[in-house]
Amino acid sequence: MTPTMGPQVLAYPFLFIAIFFEAFVLLTFLSTPARKARARGASLSTPTVAVIIPCYNEMHTIEGTVKSALALDYPKDKLEVILVDDGSTDGTPAVMARFADNPQVKVITKENGGKHTALNAGIAATRAELVGCLDADSFVEPDALKQVIACFDTPEVAATTAAMSVHEPQNLLQHMQNAEYIFGILLRHALSTVNGLYVTPGPFSFYRRSVVNDLGGFRKGHQTEDLEMALRIQRAGFVIDNAPGARVYTKAPTNVFKLVKQRTRWTTGFLRNVLNEYRDLIGNSKYGTLGTMVLPIGISAIGSGIVLFLLSLSLLVYHIAYSIFLHIGIPYTFTFSAPTFDWFYIPVSFYIVMAVFTILTTLVMIAIGKRVSHTPGSLSRGVLAYAFLYGFIAPFWLMRATADVVTGARRSWK
Repeated sequence: MTPTMGPQVLAYPFLFIAIFFEAFVLLTFLSTPARKARARGASLSTPTVAVIIPCYNEMHTIEGTVKSALALDYPKDKLEVILVDDGSTDGTPAVMARFADNPQVKVITKENGGKHTALNAGIAATRAELVGCLDADSFVEPDALKQVIACFDTPEVAATTAAMSVHEPQNLLQHMQNAEYIFGILLRHALSTVNGLYVTPGPFSFYRRSVVNDLGGFRKGHQTEDLEMALRIQRAGFVIDNAPGARVYTKAPTNVFKLVKQRTRWTTGFLRNVLNEYRDLIGNSKYGTLGTMVLPIGISAIGSGIVLFLLSLSLLVYHIAYSIFLHIGIPYTFTFSAPTFDWFYIPVSFYIVMAVFTILTTLVMIAIGKRVSHTPGSLSRGVLAYAFLYGFIAPFWLMRATADVVTGARRSWK
């Protein structure tokens, strides 16, 4: 056994789980329920709908968000847009005031209390059958609402998610996130057919108002109120569906620092909600695929991301040190001579084959997600960035979030 074989063995269980989960998602995607969900067209029913837009210091994006909500292809007498200013300290209230005379718009101003309080204020101000959240930095396609409404034709459905991607990605990091989001489109679509969704993202997720009220409204949920509400809906025995054709675009962090901060909040919220508040769901067959597969794999994925990163780092250090050791005593003229390349000497191991297979399968799933959602634009830069950058950046927020959960550290949202 070579010196690197021992550490590599630690990675095998995590890679097996990743391959198993990807195979499960692809098979579920090909299943009859998934095909029927993709064939489902826009709904002919028109229940009353309220789109709630919670705002905190969003003066630069809120106008475009409101305009996209008002442009939804839906009967105007059945659609209202509720703007909730959660104690903004910039020009957000002034921008919101421009829409105050629109009969479809209702403006609410309140003291800062967090996004969950803004959502509850919006829900309290409407009698609409369905209420949805649209983040103030997100923009929705005109036909998205009818796609979402179709999911509620099934009485058991209490919430529905949309197909989210990045709005006009500019730099390489945003293109990477766009590929990641489109990968998420396929995951949500496949998992929704087995009721395996554990989060209803802020951009254009909808709920039956009666269910939200019966469950007690939104809670802070460790700064991830959308995840906490989804888990509460699942625990109550309802279904969370997905509309893969309902396209919504959201702004993405522009640099690594902002991205790590955002994802640290998401990951700590997942861990704290699942491990503290909803531990009874883990491994519980009563909750089907969510309890027996999705939540356990979600937790293990955080550990695997950290383990695989540290393993790769240790192998890199080992090979550098080994190379330096081999070159000790070798003449500099030979050491720095033009290298030759021979495919025969490429170090191929089962670990590397599994890792490459996992990455390639993920890239295929990204392509499928783009096709299913009909998301426009090229993905070439995003796919390349995801393949070569994501694995180096993600471990930092995974390690930071894990450390925060272990130590009990709390970080501010804004």
